[in-house]
Amino acid sequence: QVQLVESGGGLVQAGGSLRLSCAASGRTFSDFTMAWFRQAPGKEREFVAAISRSGGSTNYAAPVKGRFTISRDNAKSTVYLQMNSLQPEDTAVYYCAADAVIVYYSVGGRYHYWGQGTQVTVSS
Repeated sequence: QVQLVESGGGLVQAGGSLRLSCAASGRTFSDFTMAWFRQAPGKEREFVAAISRSGGSTNYAAPVKGRFTISRDNAKSTVYLQMNSLQPEDTAVYYCAADAVIVYYSVGGRYHYWGQGTQVTVSS
């Protein structure tokens, strides 16, 4: 079993930056594709970014390409989401997800393990 805990959310002005972290425990971290999803009030959860087991490949949703960067440190069992040039439409609860089967280029939301989420609010 895997436990995921997100941190780093908060309130930021438009154009600002935040760095989210997701700490994993319970099983070998490098066995899992890691991803970030987000959900705004009244909207469905949507894919944001994913990274392969080794960290060598990444995938981003179109709205965040060029602004967000996903990375992982397998020695620390942690995945990160660096968010730059934040805009109000980025406001959402951000969730970390892990799966041993799903590949990084999948944008589906059927990951096996999920964190509790961290709130990101971008003011104008």
